[in-house]
Formats: sequence, structure tokens, C-alpha cells
Amino acid sequence: MAVNLDPDLLSILVCPKCRSEFRVDDEANELVCTNAGCALAYPVRDDIPVLLIDEARQTKETDDH
Repeated sequence: MAVNLDPDLLSILVCPKCRSEFRVDDEANELVCTNAGCALAYPVRDDIPVLLIDEARQTKETDDH
């Protein structure tokens, strides 16, 4: 299922945690922060981006073993 967002909306959306731009991950139906230090993935449900940090998924590897 592809992310279906207006390109104008996508151009103004930023990560709520670090204010970086997003890239679209159509396969996972998410907006992924382009900042490598943040790299949170926010779900898009029913074509509505859920930009809540608590709802985001961590995409980078953590060094906490």
C-alpha cells in the first residue's frame, strides 16, 4: 500500500523530534526522518501521517547491548 499524500503537504512536513525532512517509505507505509541521528519512522494511517514521537518506530541500530 503506497503512501498517498499531497506533494505540497509532504514538502512542509518535518520530523517533530529534530525538524528534518522526510522520505517516503511506500513499502512500510511510513514517513522516515532523513536525519541519520534521529531516523524515526512515523506511520501513515488512512493517508494521515501520525507525527507523534510516541508512535514512531526507531529505524537505526542502537548500541545498547
